[in-house]
Amino acid sequence: MTKGTVIHLDVNHPSLLTGLEALGYTNVAAYTTTKDEVMALLPNAVGLVVRSRFPIDASFLQCGTALRWIARVGAGMENIDLEAATQLGITCVSAPEGNRDAVGEHAVGMLLALRNNLLRADQQVRNGTWDREGNRGWEIQGKTVGIIGYGHMGSAFAEKLQGFGVSCIAYDKYKTLSAHAFAKQVPLQVLFEETDILSLHLPQTPETKQLVDAEFLQCFRKPIIVINTARGNIVNTQALLEALHAGRVIGACLDVLEFEKSSFEHLFDDQKLPPVFEQLLQDQRVILSPHIAGWSVESAQKMAAVLLDKIAML
Repeated sequence: MTKGTVIHLDVNHPSLLTGLEALGYTNVAAYTTTKDEVMALLPNAVGLVVRSRFPIDASFLQCGTALRWIARVGAGMENIDLEAATQLGITCVSAPEGNRDAVGEHAVGMLLALRNNLLRADQQVRNGTWDREGNRGWEIQGKTVGIIGYGHMGSAFAEKLQGFGVSCIAYDKYKTLSAHAFAKQVPLQVLFEETDILSLHLPQTPETKQLVDAEFLQCFRKPIIVINTARGNIVNTQALLEALHAGRVIGACLDVLEFEKSSFEHLFDDQKLPPVFEQLLQDQRVILSPHIAGWSVESAQKMAAVLLDKIAML
């Protein structure tokens, strides 16, 4: 006997579907179905598997009269009205354990590429320019890495940095680090004083939106590198660009951007991007990637496995 229908809003690793079938669920693929069409299907569903295609708001959730759980393939839950879900008795789970390693590796990769001028050097060699002195790199050994947010992603980044000879410190308002953590927990003021490389690993909430603004960046005692693999809206791009021009920020690695749509799938479609974004594109001290830090071949399968374990316990 089936446990009920599960609606999938996005294409995910096939093991998630086969795993749900093994648990007794019936899968319904709604990969291109509109939100209104999904709302019409929702009364017959007990489960919903989402990424970020459209907001799961209160009016949407109220259609799920039989809905018991929502599984988010990823870490961030800002696209789901969690308060409304709780009031309706719907359990929401996510899978940060599944893509933490991918995020940690990607952040390290961006940092090393920036400090060693790898993108510029690669393009120059392809264009016939052999400039060794102009591409002399900077080592990260001996630097202090300040991590804000020490959950799955922040701790994975600190773990991947072991062996590079850096000192990792972390500030987390809501978490106490264990004695075996890969970073030393410090107050925010100490992080401002000691950080050479700042890495952000925060969820998007009203509290964190535009957290890294001009006032925030002025708090750092030394010029810093900024890494953001979390959410674009955490960083005010104009303030970051001004800090780059002023020398308070000496480089930035941005996997996420303030200007992304909520689905994270498109940036340039049907959207007039502001001049500050064009300036960012022209700055050689900035490395960009299209929200792929947690988007590895392995993470797709691992996130499916994490969600299956959590759903089996519901």
